[in-house]
Amino acid sequence: MAGDATTAYDRPLGVRAVGRYGLLVVIAALVLFPVYTTVVAALKPGNRVLVNPLVPDSFTLEVLRAAWTEGHLGRFLVNSLFVAVVVTLAQLVTSVLSAYAFAMLDFPGRTLLFGVFLATLLVPLEATMVVNRRTVDSLGWLNSYQGLIVPFLATAFGTFLLRQVFMSLPRDLRDAAEIDGVGHLGFLRHVAVPLVRPTIGAMALFSFLATFNQYLWPNLITTEQDMYTVQSGLRQLAQTQIDRPNLVMAGVMIAALPIVVMLLVFQRQLVRGLTAGAVKG
Repeated sequence: MAGDATTAYDRPLGVRAVGRYGLLVVIAALVLFPVYTTVVAALKPGNRVLVNPLVPDSFTLEVLRAAWTEGHLGRFLVNSLFVAVVVTLAQLVTSVLSAYAFAMLDFPGRTLLFGVFLATLLVPLEATMVVNRRTVDSLGWLNSYQGLIVPFLATAFGTFLLRQVFMSLPRDLRDAAEIDGVGHLGFLRHVAVPLVRPTIGAMALFSFLATFNQYLWPNLITTEQDMYTVQSGLRQLAQTQIDRPNLVMAGVMIAALPIVVMLLVFQRQLVRGLTAGAVKG
């Protein structure tokens, strides 16, 4: 009797588990299908790319070499990586300092100022694009690293994200540090930042990916090929190599490598940062 009851109880769980895993398999297939088609097209020779496009019946690395040399992707990747690294570091510094101020310091109008800060998240980038472009042009920053970097040195999202984490820190830590004569910068450096390191790592990954994948802004302010980012380079490759779709796919595959590497290296920090504060006790 007891064994029959156990079997009857376990059977629905098994069916539900199979259903969940089946759903996950379907979702994974839908997500990975574009990646699969890109890789297959990038590794097929030119005379085979449109013959059975979903079947990997022939491979060659010459398409990757051609995309690298003819598309000048080396220079474009250097530009994108430099801009992404500088913007990421700047956003980390400005977000940590501003988030700490909003979370730990008491000053008049703090709540109102933070509300204004968050209100900037409601303004789409496209709404300020023309004004920002005119400003950059007036400063003589077209076709320059300054024009690609300076408008993105701070982010309200990073301030909001880190402020919430700083506010979760016990206030007793700050009081104890104050009794020991530790100032705000010392507390921030030696106590607060180490405790919220996973969230900072997740934010760094978000900032890097967002900057590396920028398309509209670099195309607005760069007209010289030496200052193209990799996204602008892919656009040029697609426009000039219409009859060679495998070359464009190879360029996309090369451009995606830094993103894949970053996700693999920082995946643990990303998960820990996203789940920080989810469990208390």
